[in-house]
Amino acid sequence: MRLLLAALLLAAYPATTLARGDAPIEAPLPPLAPWTGASESLPVKPDHLWATPGEKTGLVESPNYADTVAFVQKMAAASPLLSIETFGRTPQGRDMIAVVARKPGTAKKPVLLVQAGIHSGEIDGKDAGLMLLRDIAFRGKDRLLDKADLVFVPIFNIDGHERASRFNRPNQRGPLVQGWRTTSLNHNLNREYLKADAPEMQAMIGLIRKYDPALYLDLHVTDGTDHQYDVAFAFAGWDGLYAYSPAIGTWLDNSFRPTISNALAKAGHVPGYYVSAVDNRDPLKGISHDADTPRFSTGYGDHARIPTVLVETHSLKPHRQRVLGTYTLVERALQLVGDDHAKLAAAISADRAARPTSITLTWKPIEKPIKIIPFRGIAHESYKSEISGRDEIRWLGKPVMQQMPVFGVEPDRINALPVAWWVPASAADVIARMKLHGIQMETISTARTVPLDMVRLVEPKLGAAIEGRVPLSAKEYRHERREELMPPGSVRVVSAQPLGLLAAAMLEAESPDSFLAWNFFPGILQRTEYIEGYVIEPMAAAMLARDPALKAAFDKRLAEDKAFAANPTARLQWFYERSPYYNERYLLYPVGREIAATP
Repeated sequence: MRLLLAALLLAAYPATTLARGDAPIEAPLPPLAPWTGASESLPVKPDHLWATPGEKTGLVESPNYADTVAFVQKMAAASPLLSIETFGRTPQGRDMIAVVARKPGTAKKPVLLVQAGIHSGEIDGKDAGLMLLRDIAFRGKDRLLDKADLVFVPIFNIDGHERASRFNRPNQRGPLVQGWRTTSLNHNLNREYLKADAPEMQAMIGLIRKYDPALYLDLHVTDGTDHQYDVAFAFAGWDGLYAYSPAIGTWLDNSFRPTISNALAKAGHVPGYYVSAVDNRDPLKGISHDADTPRFSTGYGDHARIPTVLVETHSLKPHRQRVLGTYTLVERALQLVGDDHAKLAAAISADRAARPTSITLTWKPIEKPIKIIPFRGIAHESYKSEISGRDEIRWLGKPVMQQMPVFGVEPDRINALPVAWWVPASAADVIARMKLHGIQMETISTARTVPLDMVRLVEPKLGAAIEGRVPLSAKEYRHERREELMPPGSVRVVSAQPLGLLAAAMLEAESPDSFLAWNFFPGILQRTEYIEGYVIEPMAAAMLARDPALKAAFDKRLAEDKAFAANPTARLQWFYERSPYYNERYLLYPVGREIAATP
């Protein structure tokens, strides 16, 4: 029976090939609807003098790193419009390059920064960008540079890109060979924006700060459910929701979104909001519209006051179709940045001038849909699998219109911002990261005692290792007032600055993307002194005799906590923690919050 089901699946679905040993096994993909559109006129013929490496294969394949670099070097050598900049180096020793397209001798113009291959198996942006650069340099589209400059990173995750295989992304239709999602150090770069451990991300933050882009595009390919949308995108402020930079969000929603959607539709594509299903195995349950957190490109841009758009072409559409859609989007975005720069610059300036007094650190789901939208879906059915033992989904390839519930979020934890944060000189790595991001700070040259609100972790918990770190959380973040001695080299970070919200996301203890949450302070988890039982037991007896309230609290704990009552070590530890000998810095987060201005 299982063999029959497998045979029916393979017959019904066009397939990509996986390997198991030496025997090929077909990984069936859902039926593919035919597609045609005006953007099909964009590629040149394979024998064209300036055909890209991908075009030479009919956009079936995508070039490796060496061929990509060779092609852009060839173009830059032949065109005064293009230059190549090396802005970093990967852990495996490869140069990270950006191609700068600008007209020589012109005044400073707004910059569109476009990156491809942050997840290097999702590489449509590289092939689209090479085609667009070629057309700008040699095929009459240099007018695109009249009002704006283009900075294009063809491959962000280069080491992952070179871990290439036909078998890296079984849910994706092409290219024939694809890169790997994570870096050579197994970092997912689209979780790295705020903590910036990866050398590649540190280089990218440097590039962002150098060019201060008017618009930043992060190009991806998405897995998940089947649907009709071949080019989806998202940003903070879509439908006016969840924007930390509201003026930028309004421009993206009112100018970028309709302009790009119209251009894509005119070119034969189906644009839409990034589809994140509530349940991939039951797609009619709805889609999620979440707030963007600063570990991601869009959330980082939102906190840093940089207009940022996530572009997600659909993995089940052919690579060629996805590349052409990406080309259309990037080309129109470059035009828009130039044509609408006055409004865009005003939005950026407004958000950078804002000085919010609070920040939403965490969000919680709203149980009921926030809206119902018409959705261009694909018909599906369920069947009982003898292999998984549950119902599985089968996509049928038939376009359908559906009414799709959209589920949103609402603020959960909101913190009032302090006047400033104080970071001790001992946290040199944290100070260096803040400087990398451009956070404004004052470095003190002499020691200073400062009254601060500080946080002590209650019942800390280490999570599973992820992105090169072991994250840290706590049952409670207990605030306490302290007089703290800050040594020379410590920094004071005011919240009233253009990057105040980014600093808050980094330094507020309750922030899920803070340096504390990423466990930049592991030393606070370690106790280094202890007390012998023959010392603490008689001391505890004296403490009980002297303090009736302490005795009442101890008796209450014994009565209510049987595990505690049965644990002699825990009972003695209870008294040690209340003695003057206990390490008063244990579990104390060393970053302090200045509530009132320092005299």
